[in-house]
Amino acid sequence: MDLCPCGSQKTFATCCGPQLAGNETAKTAEALMRARYTGYTRADAEFIVATTHPDKRAEVDPESVREWGELAEWLSLQIQKVEAGTETDTEGFVTFVARFRENGEEHEHHERSLFRKEGDTWYFVEGHKPAVVRKVVKTRRNDPCPCGSGQKYKKCCGKAGS
Repeated sequence: MDLCPCGSQKTFATCCGPQLAGNETAKTAEALMRARYTGYTRADAEFIVATTHPDKRAEVDPESVREWGELAEWLSLQIQKVEAGTETDTEGFVTFVARFRENGEEHEHHERSLFRKEGDTWYFVEGHKPAVVRKVVKTRRNDPCPCGSGQKYKKCCGKAGS
């Protein structure tokens, strides 16, 4: 089964495939976000340009899109928050994290994207890094280590002298 790269757990043929082939348009801002991520995984610069708002297309370099799509190993897409962007809205925001590997290093692209619907067609307008809210939380000795090792903090990064 050929799962869609967007992480929907649907097949490519029933998820983003029809949009990339030009047979369907996205019904929601989130659906377009997922299709655009899939477009990047396939280095489909034409799809990325076509789904960018007409007022912003001059800012998109198709060759750079194609190059990035081909050079990166696309690991995952995580949709963190969707604000509006339903079938009945004309505007919506999607906050996401796209993970990829480039030159052996893993990276995260974190963005809050604005989408606008004109007629029946959703377009990507612009994206910005979301505001970071930091909370300082004290890690106690028996808490799981925040590094993600699965060990208790006292046995991992909380060792004396670490």
